[in-house]
Amino acid sequence: MCGSRRFKPEIRKFAAGLKKLGAVVYEPYLHSGQEEWENLSNTYKKFVALGLTHDHFYKIKMADIVYIYNKGGYMGNSSTLELGYAAALGKPIYALSDKDEELCRRVLVKRNR
Repeated sequence: MCGSRRFKPEIRKFAAGLKKLGAVVYEPYLHSGQEEWENLSNTYKKFVALGLTHDHFYKIKMADIVYIYNKGGYMGNSSTLELGYAAALGKPIYALSDKDEELCRRVLVKRNR
């Protein structure tokens, strides 16, 4: 599962529902608030970002499918990067919303109907 930190509570709830149905869900690590992030040094931010990126890539590689939680069509930079990685691995990709206006992202995603 990929998605923005802004949807953290909703992503957690959605993932919990899938788990109750018996699905194995690899969730993204969605760190705490912006204030905590802003207090980190730039060097440490790069280290954390690298770790999170590799963690998400590892989870995508293990997954059978990738689900993008893009409420209202919103998809940030990290999720877009993860979408590209999933596409490069040939993973089936699904999304919550079909409101994404970015053509390059739209063509890679199978819409829920």
